[in-house]
This record gives sequence, structure tokens and C-alpha cells, in this order.
Amino acid sequence: MRICDLQEKEVINVCDCRRLGFVADLDFDICNGQILALIVPGPAQFCGFLGRDSEYVIPFCQVRQIGEDIILVDIKIDECQVRR
Repeated sequence: MRICDLQEKEVINVCDCRRLGFVADLDFDICNGQILALIVPGPAQFCGFLGRDSEYVIPFCQVRQIGEDIILVDIKIDECQVRR
């Protein structure tokens, strides 16, 4: 699987069935080539006109399943949302 394949999948939290968005970037360890986290843009401000001020950094160990169209994660939103 390629990074561009992951970017086409929607991330859904199984705790509250909330749609978080699509994978924008990955955080990985260059020494051993392991994926450390998925990075998903946070919610938009004011109808999307003002951009986004946060993002979700989801540890890869919290990924429960990667399907054809979606990625299921098990996270607490407050713990993985990072302000920019």
C-alpha cells in the first residue's frame, strides 16, 4: 500500500462513529521505516473560510482496521487533537 492510497481513505472513530476526515500526512520513523501516526486535518472554522487551526495526530497503534474505503481508529478526540 502506498501513502497516496491512505490519503484516499476516510478516517472514522469507532468510539463515537464520528467522521474525522481524510489522511493528509503521515509521521514515520526514518530509521526503521515504521509509521508512527496518521495526521488528519481538524474541523474547519466558520464554514471553511478561515481554514483550520488544529489537526488530529492519531498514533498508528490506535488504528483498528484499514479497509477499501475507510480507516477505523479507536481514539479519544481530546487526546489526539493538536493546535497549530
